[in-house]
Amino acid sequence: MSPIEKAARNLCRAHGEDEEDISTGAPRWTIYLPQVMSVIDALHEPSLSMKEAGLEVIRHVGKGESDAGYRSDAANVWRFMVDVLRQDGRHKLAAITTRAAK
Repeated sequence: MSPIEKAARNLCRAHGEDEEDISTGAPRWTIYLPQVMSVIDALHEPSLSMKEAGLEVIRHVGKGESDAGYRSDAANVWRFMVDVLRQDGRHKLAAITTRAAK
């Protein structure tokens, strides 16, 4: 199960709903995908403290770069990971939309 689906299912349960209920034509958790995607979009840009934490990991991978360079590398790793989450979420939304249109 992808992180996007996990988040949508958790949000569904948090609202006291049966995530597997298909009375709307698709599992109930799927109606929470747009909200999850909105949060993922908001998380795309890492904070300065996240960049600083990532800097320590990246510093050990490539020696000799400036701290600003390491922070930038760490931020890019975060963005790439969030972009993968976005792509996964878009695929899930498209699949649900296609099923609902049939």
